[in-house]
Amino acid sequence: MNKSIATFAGGCFWCTEAVFLQLKGVESVVSGYIGGTVENPTYQQICTGTTGHAEAIQITYDQDLIAFETLLEVFFATHNPTTLNRQGADVGTQYRSEVFYHSDNQKLLAEAYIQQLEEAKVFDSPIVTQLSPVSKFYPAESYHQNYYQLNKEQSYCHYVITPKMNKLSESFTRLLK
Repeated sequence: MNKSIATFAGGCFWCTEAVFLQLKGVESVVSGYIGGTVENPTYQQICTGTTGHAEAIQITYDQDLIAFETLLEVFFATHNPTTLNRQGADVGTQYRSEVFYHSDNQKLLAEAYIQQLEEAKVFDSPIVTQLSPVSKFYPAESYHQNYYQLNKEQSYCHYVITPKMNKLSESFTRLLK
């Protein structure tokens, strides 16, 4: 397996984790926190919006089965990259849109993809997704891992994540496990 890592923040990590777990070539997805100033932050600290961390996912994937560019395509299609520090009703810096690149190549690919989306006017507003070098990633508490799969009937999952999963199924059938 030709393993690589991608780290994305696109709002609630329950949403992004659920999406990327469905993709062929994705070995694992870990929900966690990145980009802040507090060591070993807790969910309660993150929720205050004062630690500087984003809710994020770290994806381990097989580059022979899925390309970083494809991960970017799914990332930008399954969250709103035009709203600063918010995704739907989730508001705060912890819900920002950000790509934490692990290499210069990932940075270049992300910059090129954002430029392509902007030039094609895919979104009605400018993309505000930040690009930052990866920093210390802290896995979230165990009850956040695989949250959607374990809590599909919870109202947030039903009303927010299930529609994302339906969109994923409709738009990216070729990529699903």
